[in-house]
Amino acid sequence: MASSPCANSNFDSGLEIKTRSVEQTLIPLVSQITTLINHKDKPKKSERTLTAIHRVGQAVSVAVGRFVAVGEAIATENQELKDEMGQACFEARRAGDAIAQLTDVGSPLSCQSDGRVTVFSDRTGMVKAARLLLSSVTKVLVLADRIVIKQIITSRNKVLVTLDHLERVSTFQEFVQIFSQFGNEMVEFAHLTGDRQNDLKDEKKKARMAAARAVLEKCTMMLLTASKTCLRHPDCESARINKDAVFHRMRCALEQVIEIVTEARSCGENRVLPASIYNGIKDFKSSVECLRESLYSLSPQSVGSQLEALVERTEDFTDSAYTSHEQRQAILGLCQLARQDTQQLVHAWVEAQSAHAKEATEDMEVAILKTCQSVSDLRRELHKVAVGRASELLKVHGEQLPLRALKAAGAEGNLEAVAEYSRKLTEQKEQLVETCRLLCHVSGTEPLEITCIHAEETFHVIGPQIISAAQTLALHPSSKIAKENLEVFCEAWESQLCDMALLLREINDVFEGKRGDKRPYLSLPRPGVTITSSILMNIPMIQYMAKLGLELRLLSSDMDTEVEKWEEPEHDIVRQSQSLASMAYNMYLFTRWANGTTQYKDMYMLRSVLSEEGLQLCSSLRTFSAQVYTNAINLSFSNLHTFVHIYLCEDCHLHKSFFISLL
Repeated sequence: MASSPCANSNFDSGLEIKTRSVEQTLIPLVSQITTLINHKDKPKKSERTLTAIHRVGQAVSVAVGRFVAVGEAIATENQELKDEMGQACFEARRAGDAIAQLTDVGSPLSCQSDGRVTVFSDRTGMVKAARLLLSSVTKVLVLADRIVIKQIITSRNKVLVTLDHLERVSTFQEFVQIFSQFGNEMVEFAHLTGDRQNDLKDEKKKARMAAARAVLEKCTMMLLTASKTCLRHPDCESARINKDAVFHRMRCALEQVIEIVTEARSCGENRVLPASIYNGIKDFKSSVECLRESLYSLSPQSVGSQLEALVERTEDFTDSAYTSHEQRQAILGLCQLARQDTQQLVHAWVEAQSAHAKEATEDMEVAILKTCQSVSDLRRELHKVAVGRASELLKVHGEQLPLRALKAAGAEGNLEAVAEYSRKLTEQKEQLVETCRLLCHVSGTEPLEITCIHAEETFHVIGPQIISAAQTLALHPSSKIAKENLEVFCEAWESQLCDMALLLREINDVFEGKRGDKRPYLSLPRPGVTITSSILMNIPMIQYMAKLGLELRLLSSDMDTEVEKWEEPEHDIVRQSQSLASMAYNMYLFTRWANGTTQYKDMYMLRSVLSEEGLQLCSSLRTFSAQVYTNAINLSFSNLHTFVHIYLCEDCHLHKSFFISLL
């Protein structure tokens, strides 16, 4: 990222700025103050110059006054920061007043004759006031950022407590009540962490946050169905294993989010990123090209060792059982060529040192170019092998034959067939895991390396979970809950394959130099506004839709759980609920981009039908709840009525404009 005015300014606040929102808030202020200080110091000041300086000074003063009012309101709402925030606001107000006074230059005549201290006569005072203002404003922003971190930690703690309760429930009614609370808490946590992810400046942290949030999103649905399956079949060992794995993965993802937010070192970012061939080639070429500037900065032995370490990493490609003979020979040949070119470089280098040359000789220059070219050719070949392998796997496994076979075998109660197709899925998993490792080597950026590692871990974990879910279904082939559970895990697998296809496209874009910067979303807390409303007023519409999609999926799953308890399958409420849940699931898939990106008109029509169906169900539930008053029905009615009212009525105009813009 290009350096910002804040980074280049002489007014260093002494505080590290880690989020884009803080940085972007400071940029206009730095620009205005720079204008005041860097004005041309001419003997005669025109009326236009004085008016401009006066206007800028007053604008700074007014802006500081509003800013300080917000800071003071935040301090009132957060007593633990009251003293620090109050002091920072006091300093900011004092600096703003000083700048306003120094820029109150009046007319050209009075400026030169009345003896008042102004920006023209006290440049040092202006610089001092500017430093104080930037320092205090930055401190206020950083303190406000600490509040965001505290909100995320508090939200995580609430999720963990409810997660513990969910793990210990013993009845369906208790589970429905607690899971409803858990779903609301997860949505709030998704809001907060989504904002934080987009606000982070460090691209590696953003990628790690995205990976952790993806785990939480997918595991939320897995936790729902795995827990229901365990409750329905409490003596089934495979169901318990399936459920325990989901809870463990969710806790690990929650912990990773907090480590990123608080910059804890327990997970260790160095452990997350293993040595990749791309980084090895980049470092090796950098060392070789540095020889042009200094012949004595490195030793010939160090360059040779660096190359050997690089070649050793290619064993992930050459030792793979899935690498063809031709590909293996091509990689080994390029490695040998790189060794030969490096030896020639070392030979020319030693000769230049023996001759006490002050700069690279002609032979060295030729050897440097050849060495860099050979390792670049090696990178190109490795990229072709990794991307080709991934593309082939995605094409072959896109038909999902092992998953279909597992579902069919489980539904038939055929344990032998489940075992056979489980072995095939395990083989597929191992191929995908190894391919993700190869893609990591050639990904081209550290954020993409992190995404490759996340994909590798996801395939490694979900594969056994699908198998345990299939085993449970085979033991209980008539169980609708066990069938739904297997479907959810298979959907997660398919979703990860789609994510892998997108990852492959990004890696190709980086390799071809096509990748551009994405516009960040910036946020800071505001006093007097709830967390949820603050977020909804700022996040982009597509991100908003994705989060509403998660809410919709959770509510439809709650509805499915309730409907299963009814003994009258043809009851109006059951029929309407099933219809609504089916439509809600399709809308959820749309927000996950799982139904493609060309069906916006159909989606908009479905939204209207869903609205009508939801209102009809609300009417039926009102009538029924007047006859039978139960906690379960009231819970479903309350959640559904609130959602239909807010999502489909009040915010209708928002989504209508969104879809029209995409048509």
